[in-house]
Amino acid sequence: MADARHRPSVRVSIADPGGPDGPGGTSVLDRELQELLEQETIEPGDHERFSHYVKKEKILESAITGKPVKALCGKKWTPGRDPEKFPVCPTCKEVYERMKSE
Repeated sequence: MADARHRPSVRVSIADPGGPDGPGGTSVLDRELQELLEQETIEPGDHERFSHYVKKEKILESAITGKPVKALCGKKWTPGRDPEKFPVCPTCKEVYERMKSE
């Protein structure tokens, strides 16, 4: 039986994954990311998206916490896009107009 003091040691470090071209390097991730980007299809116009009406304090709260908001029409989502780029949701607008007249 060999003495433990004479065994060769192997040094492995998480900080040194083998270089960018070695196994576990960043070139594999870069290649996979590029493939995903090439496969992604973007529909022009965003025709199914609308700007929705939500209380201002709920928008602010969502921006801080990341929690979803609920629009007047009932849609739940986490805001993240510029609402000026989309048409107003017809259902939200209708509900808002009814609320104003009451």
